Amino acid sequence: MAGAGNMVWCPTGINLVMERHGMKTANQEYARKDAGFTLIEILLVVVIIGMLAAVAGIKLTGKMGQAQRNVAKQGVAVIEQAIDLYEVDNGKLPDSLQNLMTKGNEINWNGPYLKKAEGLKDPWGNEYQYSKSANNYTVISAGPDGAFGTGDDIK
Repeated sequence: MAGAGNMVWCPTGINLVMERHGMKTANQEYARKDAGFTLIEILLVVVIIGMLAAVAGIKLTGKMGQAQRNVAKQGVAVIEQAIDLYEVDNGKLPDSLQNLMTKGNEINWNGPYLKKAEGLKDPWGNEYQYSKSANNYTVISAGPDGAFGTGDDIK
């Protein structure tokens, strides 16, 4: 049916005529009603995203704890190395960790052996514990619980 007046042939030719005269077709009414998502669909997507976030959070929390323990071990190793350098230069162990950063009355002090005061704090914000006796010393992090002498201390 080729061009009879203002009609154009197409499988839904009647729809074109109706649209030209401002009339809505049944398909347009249904399309408008089905255009959005239902509340159930939105809630389902939110629940799925929440479950995925919970699983990821659990996995990342475990990795974060392990990473903090590794950083604390490295912090202990760095402080021990600084103490060893101090001892080589001065012939004795430092009285405190502050001696690694500021010169006291040592004659052969070649420091600072630690450049930043933040290096004296573990990943949980607690200061490393330094103790010495005779020619031996220990450096310990209190670990996640912040209390020395518990099972999570890091040496």
